[in-house]
Amino acid sequence: MLAHRFLLLIAVAAAAASGIASAKPTAYEALADYDFPPGILPKGVVAYTVDNATGAFTATLDASASGAGSSICEFSIEGSYSLRYQTKITGKISPDHLTDLQGVSVKVLFFWLNIVEVTRHGDNLEFSVGIAAADFGIDNFLECPTCGCGFDCNDLLMLQKAGAATARLRLRGAF
Repeated sequence: MLAHRFLLLIAVAAAAASGIASAKPTAYEALADYDFPPGILPKGVVAYTVDNATGAFTATLDASASGAGSSICEFSIEGSYSLRYQTKITGKISPDHLTDLQGVSVKVLFFWLNIVEVTRHGDNLEFSVGIAAADFGIDNFLECPTCGCGFDCNDLLMLQKAGAATARLRLRGAF
């Protein structure tokens, strides 16, 4: 009887260990397999797929993560760039290359342009909109931005805690 319980215990432990070992990595961890930092995707990826044979991928963002009840994740970075992610992002991934991207755009002047390709060159990421490209240091993408506030979420929370009067004063000073 004791031997039977011991064998059952070993079987349960082996099943648990294999379940832990086969757990699917997060989308952010999967990016690392292709030499990309996690911050090229915002927080809130709820599902993803990668076809290892073709590199085709999809990433699905939580629609409620936008902060505004919108199905689009939008935020500004350092006040100079506005980024927009659809709830479904698709493309092809291979080491150091994201191509055929759909669902990610950047605002340049007054126009929204689709980011169609991201290439890693050493410690830089090159973002291409087809007709132009821009390089950014990889250290800018070590942290994932949050929909609605990007990397400035602490500032937004401080404004909300300070109350509406402080926010109105701040807006009047901006004009």
